[in-house]
Amino acid sequence: MAGKELLHKMKVKAGFGSSAPDTGKGKSKMSNITHGFHLVKGKSNHAMEDCQVSEFKKMEGHELGLFAIFDGHLGHDVANYLKDNLFANILKENDFWTETESAIRRAYRTTDSDILDQAAFLGKGGSTAVTAILINGQKLVVANVGDSRAVICKNGVAKQLSVDHEPSKEKRIIERKGGFVSNIPGDVPRVDGQLAVARAFGDKSLKMHLSSEPDVIVEMVGDDSDFIILASDGLWKVMSNQEAVDSIKHIKDAQSAAKHLTEEALCRKSKDDISCIVVKFR
Repeated sequence: MAGKELLHKMKVKAGFGSSAPDTGKGKSKMSNITHGFHLVKGKSNHAMEDCQVSEFKKMEGHELGLFAIFDGHLGHDVANYLKDNLFANILKENDFWTETESAIRRAYRTTDSDILDQAAFLGKGGSTAVTAILINGQKLVVANVGDSRAVICKNGVAKQLSVDHEPSKEKRIIERKGGFVSNIPGDVPRVDGQLAVARAFGDKSLKMHLSSEPDVIVEMVGDDSDFIILASDGLWKVMSNQEAVDSIKHIKDAQSAAKHLTEEALCRKSKDDISCIVVKFR
């Protein structure tokens, strides 16, 4: 088994990994909250660059739902590093329970510094991130850098909980740091003509002009809360928030809902990696 696992890792590293979807589901032990995820590789020649976290865990008498989408670029090493380390760094902050938002911001910065320190090993690439921490099924804390997005559905209406960090929106900030935003090469605004997001983890060569500061929002989960969607931009490039909500609001199984969203994005000709998590509250 160890030999097979090593061979698989070598294939993935070299870009020959399986293109089979990564999919799964789970359930809270304290409530009827369920979650499911589905990830599909895009049409690019490189290996899958997205990864996810989707789990419930108990900590100090509380139940935490930990959900995240990491959308890597120029490789998947930074995204994989975030998968293994970001939540761990958040949860070991001393004031996580009392000053959750500050703890998340600090952990994002610490994690980015760690990634930059290990650039020789992790490479020159980077990753966006959207994270959602559900505390005791009641308090939802969402943070993000980049353009992976979190959307909550309340009474059938979509509400975006994250901020798309687009270079065109942060042009003045980037220029004050000595960088520039250009549509050349390509057809979308890019930081220094390279990266199509204004904030990300890693990307050491652009870091002087690139932020890793997250936007953080707290949303209470009540009787009006139906579900949340976390997804990479492979979904959001071809679907609006409300279209995504409408397409799954009658699907009870969270994993089936996540799979349906990825399939719908493919039908709409999305060519990017598509990663999706759905958390059903009722």
